Amino acid sequence: MTTTHTTASREAWLAARLELLEAEKALTRKSDEVAQQRQALPWVRIDKTYRFDTDEGSASLADLFKGRSQLLVYHFMFGPDYKAGCPSCSSVADGFDGVAVHLANHDVTLMAVSRAPLDKLQAYKQRMGWRFPWASSAGSDFNFDFNISFTEAQQRDGSIEYNYERGGHAMDAADVPPPVAQFAATCGTDAATYTRDRPGLSTFVLEDGVVYHAYSTYARGVDGIWSMYRWLDRAPKGRNETGVWWKRHDEYVTR
Repeated sequence: MTTTHTTASREAWLAARLELLEAEKALTRKSDEVAQQRQALPWVRIDKTYRFDTDEGSASLADLFKGRSQLLVYHFMFGPDYKAGCPSCSSVADGFDGVAVHLANHDVTLMAVSRAPLDKLQAYKQRMGWRFPWASSAGSDFNFDFNISFTEAQQRDGSIEYNYERGGHAMDAADVPPPVAQFAATCGTDAATYTRDRPGLSTFVLEDGVVYHAYSTYARGVDGIWSMYRWLDRAPKGRNETGVWWKRHDEYVTR
């Protein structure tokens, strides 16, 4: 079978590769600039008290730092009515354990936070074979204050603010995109309930006993920490997607 992709001599490939290398170098330099701009954001002091349930007991936001000065919180989609964590968030979280130990030795704590009660998180964590710390924000305003969770009333009146945009409402069954319905079903809930929690990443700093909010990103802003896509972007056929293909890692048929 003849490939439909462009082929070339080694010399022609090298010329094209060198042209691509210049683009890659420019992208790396731009990424460095954006990282510096991200780090230059002003910090916002947090005076509100938040409580979390953790494996070690009740904890404050400052406690989540675990003695370090920086905290990265992954907002994992696992609402109180879910029966399992979001498949997309699960594939993102599959990359946490390998990097968490390195971050911990660089003064950074990586923590997942969800609204589901702690016992649900612990059971799912055991199922997935994860070790990273995961806290429950059940009963706290934390998820709502960081625009990562929403109420039924917000869905009804379109007052959801997510990814720095305002809008969004409860979906009629006919309006639900197939992937959303699919993911909701795998979480044991309906689309409206499923979408009351969203994915994101927030970062915090602890100085002299004071916690500051430094940065938050949502939606495709999470792509940067979704490690499987970093690999696929370098595979010969790229992401090669025609729809939702990924699952929880224990749901694939072994190949």
